[in-house]
Formats: sequence, C-alpha cells, structure tokens
Amino acid sequence: MTNINSRTIGGLDIAGKQLWLMKSEPDVYSWDDLVAEGEGTWDGVRNHLAARNLRTMQVGDLAFFYHSNIGKEIVGIATISVGGITDPTDPEGKWAAVKVKPVVKLAQTVTLKTIKETPALADMELLRLSRLSVSAVRPAEWAMLLDMAGGTI
Repeated sequence: MTNINSRTIGGLDIAGKQLWLMKSEPDVYSWDDLVAEGEGTWDGVRNHLAARNLRTMQVGDLAFFYHSNIGKEIVGIATISVGGITDPTDPEGKWAAVKVKPVVKLAQTVTLKTIKETPALADMELLRLSRLSVSAVRPAEWAMLLDMAGGTI
C-alpha cells in the first residue's frame, strides 16, 4: 500500500495540492482527446457543487480522468494548468471552467465496479454523489486507487 503520509503518491508530488476526479463522456471528450490536444478546457459543467469545485481548483492540483457512461473507469491523471476561468460556453458568464493537461495514463484502468466493491472507498464522492461530474478525492482514496491501477505508465 502506498504511504499516504508521504509528499508523493505514485511518484506524484501531492504536497499542498487538492485531489479531484473529473468525469467526461469518452465519446464527447476522452483521455486520448486530451493527450492529443496537450491542454483542454474543462467546460460545460452546469451543476452548482461541481462548479464550486472547479472554482476551488488551483494550478498544479491533480485530477483522475474518469470515462463516464462508456467504460465507467478511471483512465489517467491530469493536472490543472489554468484555474479560475469563466466557462467559454456560458454566454452569461456565470459558470466556471479550468484548463487541464494530461500527466500520465494509469497502468490499468480502475472501473466503477471495482471501486464499488472496495469497502474502504464507500465514502468516495464518486459513489455518494454519483451524478457529480467534478468531485474531491481524499489522499487515502487517491493512494488506494493508484495501487488498484498498478501505478502509472
């Protein structure tokens, strides 16, 4: 098991960083799309709690990239490259967005089924607030998920 008291988890420095999980429908915007672009804008979020999470994000925070609807699995890790921007798809300028860059692909995906079958992850926002597209991840959850993924490639 990864040491969650360390500054690093899975080779990634997490000191002072918030950890997140961001959902995207892979037929709309996939991990491969983000990798191909090099940097993408996380926009179109119209849930107040998810938007608050976007507003909270700081440059350097880390996020699991989760394919929703198709696959339902964590596939990679991204970093917040620009925080605190107004969603460019919102004509009224009320909603938040961030820019993200890919960091690393997971060695193996972690499916929603596997997460649900893991009692230690029962309190994850991903499970408790299943419709939330941007959720917080605790360091212990982050470490466990990285272990489940077999690390990164």
